[in-house]
Amino acid sequence: MRRPALLTLLLGTLAPSLALADGADLYRIQCSACHGPEGKGIPGVFPPLAGADFLRTHRVEALRAPMEGLQGPLTVNGQTYQGQMPAIALKDAQLVELFNFIFMAWGNALPKTDLKEIAEARAGSRYPTFEQLVESMCPTTLPPAPEGWQLRVALPLKFNPTRVIAHPNQRDILMLAANGDVWRWDQTAAEPTRLFAGADYLDASLGGPACLGLGVDRRGRLYVVSNQCNKQKHPVTNEVTIFRAASDSTGGWAKPTPWLRTSYPFGVGPYNHGASHIEEGPDGFLYVSNGARTDGNEAGQSDLYYKGGEVPLTAALWRLDPEAAAPTVEIFARGLRNTYHFTWDHAGRLLGVENGPDADAPEELNVLSAGGHYGFPYQFSDWDRKAYPHSPDVPTGLTITRPFRNVGPDALGADGPTATFTPHSSPSAVIELGADWPAPLGGQLLVARFGNLISASSGYDVLRLKIDHSKGTAETHAVLRPLGRPISLVKLPGHRLLIAEYTRGTTLGAGLSTPGRLLILEPK
Repeated sequence: MRRPALLTLLLGTLAPSLALADGADLYRIQCSACHGPEGKGIPGVFPPLAGADFLRTHRVEALRAPMEGLQGPLTVNGQTYQGQMPAIALKDAQLVELFNFIFMAWGNALPKTDLKEIAEARAGSRYPTFEQLVESMCPTTLPPAPEGWQLRVALPLKFNPTRVIAHPNQRDILMLAANGDVWRWDQTAAEPTRLFAGADYLDASLGGPACLGLGVDRRGRLYVVSNQCNKQKHPVTNEVTIFRAASDSTGGWAKPTPWLRTSYPFGVGPYNHGASHIEEGPDGFLYVSNGARTDGNEAGQSDLYYKGGEVPLTAALWRLDPEAAAPTVEIFARGLRNTYHFTWDHAGRLLGVENGPDADAPEELNVLSAGGHYGFPYQFSDWDRKAYPHSPDVPTGLTITRPFRNVGPDALGADGPTATFTPHSSPSAVIELGADWPAPLGGQLLVARFGNLISASSGYDVLRLKIDHSKGTAETHAVLRPLGRPISLVKLPGHRLLIAEYTRGTTLGAGLSTPGRLLILEPK
């Protein structure tokens, strides 16, 4: 039973806060990526919850599934599913909300549960208390640092950061949560300060938010990139808003207001990767990554969602004029399934890390050029074969730029050198360190890998890459592993590297529901 590769759960399935979410939001956060937004599952892959006899005939086992995980084989409505479901760090009251939504949604009509039934089910599970479950998900030891370096916990968080960047003063840290909350951390403080609550500037009528981009331009203006799943429209729509806030005399910002609004059909199943990273380039323009709305241009199963595959705005890198009062989207590059992060190196080359499909293709590091095409949905990685029977043919005359080839020794697939990283390892951030940084990191790229959402562990690490642009190769070494889903890398003064973990868990079983934290790697 396979789970979608990278950050799919971040892109259109997150709700404002687990603590405040109702049953529908909890389902969207924790379950919809596998079981579908309408509970239909994926035939042969994920079992349905809509009309599922398993909920009635194996009620206690169903209640315990998020408490302890669930291993296949599993028979639902006469069909057998093989695979694994991770445990989820939800408290008893949250599980009551979640199950009562499932028991009454999509035509289900099952008896509601309550705190007593949930507590009894948990007491007989592998983790008899919520605290024991959380402890199993959060290792207390840090991975070893490279020789001459040390790693420490800088700040435990109470939320899951989707994007972390440096403040323009190069001292403070800015953090974004999926619900649109923006936080500022002075490294001398014990706690971060919330600058903005997403609820204060997002339009709730547009649907549940997934805010994935945070940036500051050279004039000090702050940008937040938001995706909202609007189910009031048919087909269901992804409402993209880029908010902007002017800097003030205190080193802060006014409340963000909409600067760019656009929309397109929301993704099929869990595959709405959405608009994410925003950063100003050396040319003074803003660049925004907007991922695919499908896994590989499939039509999807539900009539509520658009079945025409990708649309002109998706699977692309946008370029925007920051001086325009009403900016228009220019497509800089295409064929990018989900470039969650990009950066410019010392020579002005634009480098991006891309997450691959459910079809076990390697994941990519690319040099992104104006007018370039990087293969999606026609071709993945260095494959010469189609990923799926429904994959479209490469259009006549289209030139596809290949990713870097990883020659190892780390982050390789089972067959050796590959382009570029282990399938489903989910590269989430890429930065270049100057040659003045101490060995063994100086003069190389660092890539964080968020970690997979399938059963075999892959990712959960930071890599260093020695790039040979003339050969298109990357010599790759692991720097830190395992980590709890690293999602951002930030260079700090003093040759210090900040690593933002989205969660504390380092395995599939840890799920995506433990809080994040900030780590600092620094010379001894």
